[in-house]
Amino acid sequence: MTIVTRPSVTGTAATLALTGLAPLVWGSTYAITTEFLPPDRPMFTALVRVLPAGLLLLAITRKLPHGEWVWKAGILGLLNMGAFMPLLFLAAYRLPGGVAAVLGAAAPLIALGFAALALNERLTLRKLLAAVIGMAGVALVVLRATAALDTIGIIAGLGGAASMAAGTVMTKRWGRPEGVKPLAMTAWQLIAGGLVLVPIAFLVEGMPPALDGRAIGGYLYLVIIGTALAYAIWFRGLARANATSVAFLGLLSPLSAAVIGWLALGQSLAPLQVLGMAIALGGTLLGQTATTPKPVTEPVKETARVAA
Repeated sequence: MTIVTRPSVTGTAATLALTGLAPLVWGSTYAITTEFLPPDRPMFTALVRVLPAGLLLLAITRKLPHGEWVWKAGILGLLNMGAFMPLLFLAAYRLPGGVAAVLGAAAPLIALGFAALALNERLTLRKLLAAVIGMAGVALVVLRATAALDTIGIIAGLGGAASMAAGTVMTKRWGRPEGVKPLAMTAWQLIAGGLVLVPIAFLVEGMPPALDGRAIGGYLYLVIIGTALAYAIWFRGLARANATSVAFLGLLSPLSAAVIGWLALGQSLAPLQVLGMAIALGGTLLGQTATTPKPVTEPVKETARVAA
């Protein structure tokens, strides 16, 4: 039995910097969806994103869950994929995009509460302030004065944020079985979430739409880059850093979407939005503070090295 030591400050910073690439990639989903994919098929899109990506990673890792990890992977897949994505799309369809993004930006704040209960991470005033600052910055970037509110949409948006926050924290709490790499854990969760989405997609939207070459290209991007690669990076970072620190990186997604919309779709980017980006980035950085979680011991082979 070897105690796994905590990574250095430099190693943690490098891990978080790499992990931040995942929400930056997720920010491209809006542009891909509007420019390449068939309209009004959110559940089909969620299913195509998740299940093929999971099967692709399973083919690479060739490792199936066993024992208690069958139901643990199912719960994590439900929280991170199967429940999160339908709620996300429901909020997006019933609310203006800015309102949905702000509700999604509540995930770090919710994760703070879950991490305090499940991981014994200290709930500090600094992190609470960082979460509020991050939400305020995102609101300046995406919210419009004419935004209309819808009760079901708001509940769905907050539910999606809570689902993702809980999934992030529980992924950190349960860790992974000995000898199983983060890539395999990612595959299990994607497949579990995809299996949840299969009946939802067919019940809500019926048979799949006809796809042209442009749509196929968009889906391939979402499967390989936006899901398989991005989630592999996300869960790798979550295995090596504090859950709340990783959760704060999710604030980068709406900022990435705004920049991509400006660069690729010709959308305007006002000075107030630029200020909001700076504020949201400040909240993200402020949230990257050390916490004091419970010491964790993990059995590893004596010959194995702890990855940096």
